Amino acid sequence: MRKESKFFKYLAKPFLDILGRSEHIYMVVIAIIIGVLGGFGAVGFRYLIQLFQKIFWQTNRFSLFAVNNTPLLLRVAIPAFGGLLCGLLVYYFAKEARGHGVPEVMEAVALRSGVIRPRVVVVKALASAISIASGGSVGREGPIVQVGSALGSSIGQFFKANARQLKTLVGCGAAAGIAATFNAPIAGALFATEIILGDFGVSQFSPIVISSVAATVLSRHFMGNLPAFEIPKYQLVSAYEFIPYFILGISAGLIGVLYNICIHKSDDLFEKIALPDPVKAMLGGSIIGVIAFGFPQVYGVGYETITNVLRGNSVALTLLALIFVKILATSITLGSGGSGGIFAPSLFIGAMLGGLIGKIAHQFYPEITAPSGAYALVGMGAVVAAATHAPISAIIIIFELTNTYNIIPPLMVSCIISVLLAGRLKRESVYTDKLVRRGVDLYQGQDINILKNMHVKSIINKDILIIPENTSYPEIIKIMTNSAHQEAFIVDKNQKLIGYIPALSLTELISESRHLGQLIIASDIAQKIQPVLPDDNLDYVMHQFGRHRVDELPVIDNMINKTVIGAICQKDIIDMYNREIFKHDLAGGMHSLLSSISTDRSVEISDGYHLFEIELPQGLAGKSIRDINIRKRFNIEIIMIKKLSVEEGTIPNRPGIFPYPEYVLEIGDNLLILCRKEDLKRFREQR
Repeated sequence: MRKESKFFKYLAKPFLDILGRSEHIYMVVIAIIIGVLGGFGAVGFRYLIQLFQKIFWQTNRFSLFAVNNTPLLLRVAIPAFGGLLCGLLVYYFAKEARGHGVPEVMEAVALRSGVIRPRVVVVKALASAISIASGGSVGREGPIVQVGSALGSSIGQFFKANARQLKTLVGCGAAAGIAATFNAPIAGALFATEIILGDFGVSQFSPIVISSVAATVLSRHFMGNLPAFEIPKYQLVSAYEFIPYFILGISAGLIGVLYNICIHKSDDLFEKIALPDPVKAMLGGSIIGVIAFGFPQVYGVGYETITNVLRGNSVALTLLALIFVKILATSITLGSGGSGGIFAPSLFIGAMLGGLIGKIAHQFYPEITAPSGAYALVGMGAVVAAATHAPISAIIIIFELTNTYNIIPPLMVSCIISVLLAGRLKRESVYTDKLVRRGVDLYQGQDINILKNMHVKSIINKDILIIPENTSYPEIIKIMTNSAHQEAFIVDKNQKLIGYIPALSLTELISESRHLGQLIIASDIAQKIQPVLPDDNLDYVMHQFGRHRVDELPVIDNMINKTVIGAICQKDIIDMYNREIFKHDLAGGMHSLLSSISTDRSVEISDGYHLFEIELPQGLAGKSIRDINIRKRFNIEIIMIKKLSVEEGTIPNRPGIFPYPEYVLEIGDNLLILCRKEDLKRFREQR
C-alpha cells in the first residue's frame, strides 16, 4: 500500500470523516490551516527577499543609500543577472509564475475550478524574490497572492475539496497573503472576494475572513503590529479640499489607464523580440539598471520613496518624473519576463501623483489644504482603484494603513471618480485585460471563452478536396459532382493555396460547359478565401466562416508557404462547442450526477453520446491528461474525476475535481466521461 494511502487510512481519513458531517466546520478548519500557512508564506517570502538582497546588494534592508554606494557597473549587472535567474526559473519550472500572478489565479478560478499546480508555490516565491531583490520594478503583493492561492489550492486538492469549495479555498489563500503583507485583515478578505472570486456570498466570505484573520495574527507575531508604511496623522482641513481631491481622482483615472496600457504594450513588444525568454528577462533587467542611473527610486518595491513622499519630503519635478518613469520601469520588468506584483507600483505611482497635486494645492492655498502627504495617501488608493477596478479594496487598504476615519471621505471621492473614469476609458482592469488577451472574459462568462481557448489543430480534418490549378472545367465538374464536399481548394504545383471553388458557383457556368470546354481551368474561376493556421483559435475561425459563408476553410502550414495541410469544418466546431458547454454546465451539479451513475450504467445524452463512470484503466496510471491526449486518441471528454479512498469509497460531500491538462491520473480514480460506446471499448483496453 502506498504511503499516501496509509496516511489517509490512519490519520487524514478519520479526521475528514468527522469534518465531513458538517461542511461549515470542514471549511472553517481548512480556512484556519490555509490562513496560518499563508501567514508563514508571507513572512517567509519577506525573509527570502532579504536573503537575496544580502546576496545582491550586501544589505538586508534595501535602500537608496545602499544603491548609491554600489559601483555603476553592478547597478546594471545585478538586475540583469536577477532577470536571467528569474527567467530560467519560470521558463523551465512553471511558466504561470511569469508576470504579476493575480490574473493567473483569476483564470484558475474561472476555468479550472481553482486548480493550481503545487510547484507554483516554490517557483513563484523564488522567482519573485530574486526579481524584487535584484532591483526589478515590481511589488511583493501579487506574488504572495499567487503563492497563497496556490497553497489554498494545494491544500484543497489534498483534502479532496469539490470545485465550489476549492475556489473558496483559493480565495482564502489570496486573502491570507494580502492580510499578512499589509497587516490588514479586512482588506485581505475584501481583495479576495472582490477581485479573485467576484462573489460576496456568505458561504464564500466566512472562510475567507477566517483565513485573513489567522494570517494577520501570525504575521503580527513575527513582524510586529506595524503598518506597511509609516503614516503621519492626516485630516480634512476644509470642505474646499474636495476640489483638489476631485482633480486627483480624475488624474488617477487617467494614470491608471495609462499604466494598464503600458504594461500590456510592453508584453507585446517583448513578445516580438526573437530571443529566448530568459535572455529577454536579462535584457529587461539591464534596461532597469540603466534607468536607475537617473532614478534609483525605481528599484524594487519603492516603499522607502513612498514613505518619504507621505512625509512631504519631495520635490514637485521629481514627483512628476517618477510617475512616468515608474510606469515605464514596471512595464519593462513584467513585459520582459520578470516576476512580481503590480500592486506596489500602483501605490508608488499614486503616491507620486497625489504628492504632486498636494504640493501644488498647498502652495497656492496653504490655509485650507492639508500637507502634500495627505494627497499622496489618497492618490495611492485612487490609482490602485483605477488600475484594478476594485475601489472597495483600495479604500479599505488605505483605511487600515492609517487607522483614521478622517481620510475616508476624500479617499472615497477620489477612488470612485478614478474608477468610474478608468472604466469608461478602458473596460478591462490591469488584471482582467491580461485574461481577455488570452480569450478569458470574466464579465461575459465562460461560454464566450471556450472557443478562444481551443485551436484549429485540435479538430483539423485531413479529408479534403484539392484540385490542381490547371484542371479543366469539365474535369472540375466531374470531380466535384462525385464528391461530398461543398468546397474544393485550388493549389499550384507546390501545393500552395490559390483559392477555392464552391459547388454552388458551378451551376452558373454549367450551361456553358459545352462551349467553354478546355478554355477555363481551375485557377480562372478560383475565388479568394482566408486560410487559417493550426494555432488560430476557433473564435477567430468562426468569424471567418461568417465572412465567407462556407462549410470548410483551408488550413495551411504558415503564411509564407501557404501549403494546404487540411481543412476545418464549421459543423465540427459547433459540435465541439456544444460538448464543451455541456461539460462546463455539469461542473456545478456534478455531485448528484456522479452518485446516480454506476460503473454498469450510463446516461445517454444525444447522437450516440453517453455519460459513463468508469475506473481508470491500469495502463494509463501515472500519466497526465495532456500526455495521454485522451480527446484526440480516443474521442473521449473527461467531465470530472472522482477521487476514491482505498477501502471505503468517496469522502462524504466531496464529489471530485475538474480535469486539467497537468493532472496525473492514479489507480483508484473514477472518471466521468462523455463518449460513444465504441470509443469507450477502445479506452478500456488500455491495460
